[in-house]
Amino acid sequence: MVAIVDHGRPARAIHPLHAVLLAASLPLFLGGLLCDFAYFRSFEIQWSHFASWLIAGGMVFASVSLLWAFIDLFRAGRRRGRGLVYFVLLLITVALGLVNAFVHARDAWGTMPEGLILSAAVAVTAILATWFGFSSLRIGARMGETR
Repeated sequence: MVAIVDHGRPARAIHPLHAVLLAASLPLFLGGLLCDFAYFRSFEIQWSHFASWLIAGGMVFASVSLLWAFIDLFRAGRRRGRGLVYFVLLLITVALGLVNAFVHARDAWGTMPEGLILSAAVAVTAILATWFGFSSLRIGARMGETR
């Protein structure tokens, strides 16, 4: 079943495995932000370690999603508009996440305040990338319409 877009072209839904990979990175990056905030408030070093592991896990899922988005960018042909925005947001998320992982690789005392700021930026870009990822390929689709 293919949904019809308002201008007559069929809309493709995001692949289920791509959706799982994309959706898995968001809570990991948000968890890293929450752990960084907990470390900022309490200076319990274990929160910094939790944040490091959550950021590393988010990077794994976001990197595979980035590779998938890159391949989908070429498969989209002329309909690249929002898919390109999704790819760029995901690229920014992975780049900021990598810098954030390097910051968190330092001693726990050396991660603040850069780690908290980077975790917030990564979480925001991950939210935006997930939003665009789930909406980019289905713009204008109506439920129940088939061709």
